[in-house]
Amino acid sequence: MVAPTASRAGAAVPGADSADAGFARDMAVHHQQAVELSFIVRERTDDEEVRRLAYDIINTQANQRGMLLGQLEAWGLPKSSQRPPMAWMDHHMNYAPHDGSLMPGMATNTEMDQLRKAKGRDAEVLYLRLMTAHHRGGIDTAQGAADKAEEPLTVRLAKGMVSGQRSEIKLMADMLKARGAKVSD
Repeated sequence: MVAPTASRAGAAVPGADSADAGFARDMAVHHQQAVELSFIVRERTDDEEVRRLAYDIINTQANQRGMLLGQLEAWGLPKSSQRPPMAWMDHHMNYAPHDGSLMPGMATNTEMDQLRKAKGRDAEVLYLRLMTAHHRGGIDTAQGAADKAEEPLTVRLAKGMVSGQRSEIKLMADMLKARGAKVSD
């Protein structure tokens, strides 16, 4: 871990390569895709339950993304890094970015295109499956931050993400079942 630097007020802030900064950068990117997926499905279905979930995800994750980027700004740290995603975690991630999917749980460009083309129930099921995978990847990342971060705000935010996304995974499983689908066929 890189030693913390001093802020203008003299308080220590996380270093550029810290778990706090790495999590803020990575989760901001991860959340941006969840927001994009949710906007896409809102255009592809008239189902109020799916549209309401998508609306909730858009608002929650856009808000959290703003908080994460705001933390970086307050710490005087860059919003991007030359380091690979998830480098701040101690364990080696057995994940190779591919087809636009930069981190575990992120949809590929191909899957994003499939969602853009799907309509109605097909769009709903695909969205729910993609978002379930997305949340699972996000939970692993947020749990890593909850375990490794040093800033109390980062730890609280990460723990809240874990709890909220676990709850939404259960909801999405019920929504898939109601549509006669499993998380994955």
